[in-house]
Amino acid sequence: MADLLAVAGDNLLTPMILCFALGLFASIARSELTIPEAFAKAMSIYLLFAIGFKGGVAVAGHGIDGHVIMALVGGIALSFVIPFAAFALLRVMTGLSAVDAAAVAAHYGSISIVTFVTATSVITGQGLAFEGYMVAVAAAMEAPAIVSALWLAARSGSGARMDARLWHEILLNGSIVLLVGSFLIGAVTGAEGMARIDAFIVAPFQGILCLFLLDMGLVAGRGLRGSKGVLGLGTIAFGMVMPMVGAAFGLVVALVIGLSVGGTALMMTLAASASYIAVPAAMRVALPEANPSVYLTLSLGVTFPFNLIFGIPAYLAVAQTLSGG
Repeated sequence: MADLLAVAGDNLLTPMILCFALGLFASIARSELTIPEAFAKAMSIYLLFAIGFKGGVAVAGHGIDGHVIMALVGGIALSFVIPFAAFALLRVMTGLSAVDAAAVAAHYGSISIVTFVTATSVITGQGLAFEGYMVAVAAAMEAPAIVSALWLAARSGSGARMDARLWHEILLNGSIVLLVGSFLIGAVTGAEGMARIDAFIVAPFQGILCLFLLDMGLVAGRGLRGSKGVLGLGTIAFGMVMPMVGAAFGLVVALVIGLSVGGTALMMTLAASASYIAVPAAMRVALPEANPSVYLTLSLGVTFPFNLIFGIPAYLAVAQTLSGG
């Protein structure tokens, strides 16, 4: 246990995590520090392209085999199953309605790509490798949770619906299009493509991620400041308990598949994260009666900072301990 805590402590003191903590503190303290919205959007586009392209290049060198297929199946299964666990916990721990609980559950079955990108950076910073196809697993885990959540909402008698507009929101969300598209470009161009743009997507990555997480800290802090009267103690507790539950699910799948230490930490991170981009857009279409103040504040204001400050270091420490890293 002492070794695990030591590893977690070392991983916590990284520039990326500390930049997020700085933004969170500045926002809560009501500092005038801001990041222009256009610049934040540009950084998001850069990070999604870089991580997708590098993942595609890794798959081009690795090839498609049984491990890739098993990881994809495992990720999709996690995305389907986790909303049921989240829904059950919400009904026990909070006073949320069935519709609100279903909407929140969808966020926790899906993934946060920013949390994933941060985890890849922390893992790389520890000198560990991970399977490049985990980028494809991340993309595959976006949508299944929405289907599970809508089934849960339908059981409660809500007007949940799956129509063309909803599928458009799910499949053509900008972050998914960019992530999958850059992944495919990397897979087609391979090592030669990487050599051409290496200086653009490798060297600047860490610095841009630091600035992006500074902005995310500011955003999360504003969400926490505005959460008074929206989230009860039970709901906030759920936002910190559910990531650990999801990470445990992810750990089991990773060990069954036989992922590396880095891959195991990433699978745990994906299962522990909560969407705040793709799923909110889908919920606005499919469950308009659900309260956005609840699911957005919970995923972005509670679980996102929890994962960045405490979760990722802990998941990596557990992966290193149990996978012999």
